[in-house]
Amino acid sequence: MLFQTTKAHEELRAQIREFAEREVKPIAFKLDQNNEFPTEAVKELGKMGILGLPFPVEYGGMGKDIMSYAIAVEELARVDGGTGVILSAHVSLGTWPIFNFGTEEQKQKYLVPLCTGEKIGAFGLTEPNAGSDAGGTETTAVLEGDHYILNGEKIFITNGGEADTYVVFAVTTPDIGTKGISAFIVEKGWEGFTFGDHYDKMGIRSSATRQLLFDNVKVPKENLLGKEGMGFKIAMATLDGGRIGIAAQALGIAQGAYESALAYAKEREQFGMPIAGQQAVSFKIADMATKLRCARFLIYSAAELKEAHEPYGMEAAMAKMYASDIALEVCNDAMQIFGGSGFMKGMDVERMYRDAKITTIYEGTNEIQRVVIASHLIGRIKTANSGGGGGSKPAQKVGITGARKKQIFKGDPKECAAALAAALKADGHDFSVGIPADTPIVKAERVVSMGKGIGDRENVKLIEDLAKAAGAAIGSSRPVAETLQYVPIERYVGMSGQKFTGNLYIACGISGAIQHLKGIKDASCIVAINKHAGAPIFKNCDYGIVGDLMEVLPFLIEELGLEDKQPAPPMVKMKRPPVPKAPMQPRYVCSGCGHEYIPELGDPDAEVAPGTPFSKLPEDWVCPECAEAKDQFIEA
Repeated sequence: MLFQTTKAHEELRAQIREFAEREVKPIAFKLDQNNEFPTEAVKELGKMGILGLPFPVEYGGMGKDIMSYAIAVEELARVDGGTGVILSAHVSLGTWPIFNFGTEEQKQKYLVPLCTGEKIGAFGLTEPNAGSDAGGTETTAVLEGDHYILNGEKIFITNGGEADTYVVFAVTTPDIGTKGISAFIVEKGWEGFTFGDHYDKMGIRSSATRQLLFDNVKVPKENLLGKEGMGFKIAMATLDGGRIGIAAQALGIAQGAYESALAYAKEREQFGMPIAGQQAVSFKIADMATKLRCARFLIYSAAELKEAHEPYGMEAAMAKMYASDIALEVCNDAMQIFGGSGFMKGMDVERMYRDAKITTIYEGTNEIQRVVIASHLIGRIKTANSGGGGGSKPAQKVGITGARKKQIFKGDPKECAAALAAALKADGHDFSVGIPADTPIVKAERVVSMGKGIGDRENVKLIEDLAKAAGAAIGSSRPVAETLQYVPIERYVGMSGQKFTGNLYIACGISGAIQHLKGIKDASCIVAINKHAGAPIFKNCDYGIVGDLMEVLPFLIEELGLEDKQPAPPMVKMKRPPVPKAPMQPRYVCSGCGHEYIPELGDPDAEVAPGTPFSKLPEDWVCPECAEAKDQFIEA
């Protein structure tokens, strides 16, 4: 075993390196500085066939092996980590699950344009409550006739907004854990499918990363990928392969930093000689090269296993974990060799240092990679409360802001405004008193905040009037303060901004990004007003109105009154509105022996997870006491 790549591999490497040096490297600083997607470079990669590199020729691909794909990601990431992950996310996450699990019709419709570069792919799994624990998925897909109705959100989605085709995961059968998750192919441009703002990230800034927002999106039945309930299996299989791509990205970033540091060390002179001659520096270079070689072998080995259709999950996890860990170490040493110069914006090693960090986080954190590796080596350890069937009931989920009442008003705007005002007054909010609109957010008892849904600047007058009517200070989401600049920067509310801990927070046109919600989680009462019924804010509020701000706010202002307010007394923290208890699920009794099936308990001996409704029991399930068939049970 020579552990060498083939001539064809190295010819491909030379082709990709020449492209990266010519088309990407000259603009890498600008892309990073402007948070800009390399649209033209990606189009050119499509024309070259690189976007379909490891897929069969009959579907428009190049028919190359997985190692070729890893080399391509590596060479792009060598000059720009963001461009490397664009290819990785497109191939491994957005395209591969359609190739591996799609029907022939789905492949002809979606796989072919993805392979030819006509379209870009992306993968929608991560949610505020479903990161490392993908079983926490809350996006739902409900079958209605010939369509599924998709509602929810995805966060931190690579290629988000730029991609045309998305593989999205949603719950189709609630209360049975991972077995209730399904996968769908969703197209950009469908009604109700929108995107959040491009995240302002520390690194890989040329890669577009956005929220995916689903508000009653109609997904045709034929766009179900695989079968209902296969989603978790599809996601995990996809992530196994995706880890090879992220490992290659990490390797490329580290390789680029190493090459820059080596060249600099040979030319930078101190004490009458190049610093490469100093043992302290030469040892760093030796260690860097050794780590790169180890990472490259791990990655190429995992790629060969996948190509040979051998088990490769553990090896892919090892490659991703090790390559990303050493990428940070190599970039750190490279910056150290550059000294003060390397700390300056515009230097490759400074950008690579920032790009490297994310490789230890996404596609499964390195902590999760160690869990994966250990599970392969040790096997699954059964705990005392392990349920059967691998799908125990998840813990009761609450929103990011905690348990909330979630009383949502829909319909006539005037009636909704009246109902909301009455509910707030019944809870004890006194709108005859108020505070100045410029009260610091952290000291305010009440805040009226605006999001991008407010629209043009002249509409801010509505927010000002509502703040006066509610006796509240004015706040905003981050984009309104930072991008639109409708209010001073110190008035935006969120995890990275001001924290609101007062009694009443009215969010107008705010979708509910996770960083914003974490800034209001301690509010006594949260009110949401948004035209999108599927906006995440509605899962995190006590009261909400689904409607157009321009229609709802004038009526709410009228209900609360614009008369001058008396100065509010010192704030007394109010209790949250009580959250009504959900009714118990229906129970069923065996007509033969009287045994009661309790959904909350399930039937672990028959591998029926706790939380499984009677209607979702397998057709061959029988009474655990007398073996009567399912159809012999009657509702209690």
